[in-house]
Amino acid sequence: LNSNELLYPILFDFAEPWKVDILEFLNENYQDELTMEQIASFTGRSLATFKRDFKKISSLTPQKWLIKKRLEVAYFKLKEEDKKVQDVYVEVGFKNPSHFSTAFKKQYGISPTEV
Repeated sequence: LNSNELLYPILFDFAEPWKVDILEFLNENYQDELTMEQIASFTGRSLATFKRDFKKISSLTPQKWLIKKRLEVAYFKLKEEDKKVQDVYVEVGFKNPSHFSTAFKKQYGISPTEV
């Protein structure tokens, strides 16, 4: 990583050690019901700085990134762990089964029950 001049400043920002790594935080907390303001605060940033820093590491908005992450985990749980849809949507952070099913179908082209 030291030799990759593009990744080094993103992964190792020693100028601001109080800032928590955004992707690490989101990967550990994607299933929690947190507002963008809370995520910004928990990662040591203002909302504006959080959005600016997030834009540097993802082409998606933070909300879309979270939905994509939740759907990827849900797909894995349905396919590999053979879990039931009614259990999975809550485990990954969706509050509404209808919203989960709609988002899942949009992402994968099939309903969660077809996995």
